[in-house]
Amino acid sequence: MLVYLRLLKESFGFAMNALRNNKLRTLLSLLGVTIGIFSIIAVLAAVDSLDRKIKKDLSSLDKNTIYLFNGSFGPSEIPRWKRDQFPQMKYTEYEYLKNALPEAREMCFQLFVKSEIMKYDSKSVSSVNVVPVSHEFIDIQGLEFAEGRFYNEAESNSGAAVLVIGDELANSLFENVDPIGKEVRLYGQRFTVIGVLKKQGAGMFGDSNDTSVFIPVNFLRRMYGDNNDSMTPVILIKPEKDIDMEAFKAEISQKLRNFRGMKTGEIDNFFINVLSGFTDLLDGIIANMNIGGWIIAGFSLLVGGFGVANIMFVSVKERTNLIGIQKSLGAKNRFILFQFLFEAVILCLIGGIIGILLVWLIAIGLTKLLDFEFILSFGNIMLGSGLAILIGLIAGILPAISASKLDPVEAIRSGM
Repeated sequence: MLVYLRLLKESFGFAMNALRNNKLRTLLSLLGVTIGIFSIIAVLAAVDSLDRKIKKDLSSLDKNTIYLFNGSFGPSEIPRWKRDQFPQMKYTEYEYLKNALPEAREMCFQLFVKSEIMKYDSKSVSSVNVVPVSHEFIDIQGLEFAEGRFYNEAESNSGAAVLVIGDELANSLFENVDPIGKEVRLYGQRFTVIGVLKKQGAGMFGDSNDTSVFIPVNFLRRMYGDNNDSMTPVILIKPEKDIDMEAFKAEISQKLRNFRGMKTGEIDNFFINVLSGFTDLLDGIIANMNIGGWIIAGFSLLVGGFGVANIMFVSVKERTNLIGIQKSLGAKNRFILFQFLFEAVILCLIGGIIGILLVWLIAIGLTKLLDFEFILSFGNIMLGSGLAILIGLIAGILPAISASKLDPVEAIRSGM
């Protein structure tokens, strides 16, 4: 054991000498390893951070939550021109399904609308994400409040001019003033603030409740009616726990087809989008991003491996005389082999550590610059280190074998 510890120490010394004596050659050779490790760990860290953010944002929603509207979350076999002819969801359909589906734990009506400008006194905020929803939304997506409350059923049904705002909007418009009870202007109308949400941070698609405002859906329906092309109506359905989702989806389809008076043989002119299907789609995209990262980094690692192998062959050539002397003094072949193999591993490990360090520094910088937390996990650090060691073993094995098989007499003579 002591022999191998001494061997490791000597190999580390040889590696450091190679770095000091051939700085440019070593730097260029290790650049491939550094770039390769940097590329793959950077991609994995970014994808892991995105995956963690998505799961965090969706954690408040039941994965069985259904989005019922005339659009699809994923690819569809129905041609685009036909989908464009599908009718939008109606508020009357929401009222009907709410009574006709006892298996639905909660159901709400929502409009997807464009962003607006919100004002308070002389201050204004643009690009406000307006979320017109019925009162049940609070039970489907658990919103956390810093102060105040969500609007109740009576306020929702009557379309009262009340709203709930996000943390960033509250800070931008009111600063140190308590927003509760204050009046703001939205859609040219006065609204009373009744609630402020807790800070959430950036959402998975750049959206966030921090810059969102929630208003009763019937307020907009009263202003613009139900046939406005700039608004997309959606029915959100949260089923009971442990329900048979396929049977429940079939029941929704049957009820809505009957309500719309659709004939047998006609295809559904709506889509029943389950949130779990959307998350599966995102998981597939993330998996493809990981594969792409591995492919891109693989070429860099391949080039880096050839560079390290070249260094090791040159190192064997330069130290042929020393190898002969070591063998004449009784050094075994495996001692010589491990010496060069350890050297290759140490050189690659140095390149890998530099690559991981660069990812860590960039992750810290981006986390401070953007409202998004980039995370370099311990698992990715270990993966990067393991890959560096593997590259060192592969790149160093042939030079190490050639060094171990040198004839001591010929080796000494070649150095004279």
